[in-house]
Amino acid sequence: MKNIILILLVSSFSFSNNGASIYKKNCASCHGKHGKKRAIGRSGVIAKQSSSNTIKQLKAYKAGTLNLHGMGAVMKKNIANLTNSDIKAVADYISHL
Repeated sequence: MKNIILILLVSSFSFSNNGASIYKKNCASCHGKHGKKRAIGRSGVIAKQSSSNTIKQLKAYKAGTLNLHGMGAVMKKNIANLTNSDIKAVADYISHL
């Protein structure tokens, strides 16, 4: 039982750490360290946005089908290399900012 708990703790740490590093690399420069900044003065605040909503938006930005606040091209470029796993990890991280 202790091994299972330890495995879960370690895997959740690496999962959230992955989301944090993706956020720092791809998002923080525009949205701020804690997601409370309106990117380029145009976007909404993303801190505590639901994970499911963030996933939906990021996938749409990546596909080029979303241009919320005129940020479609910028977002598409910034997240072009994210995998679905990366998107989930960063969305989960954002939901806890």
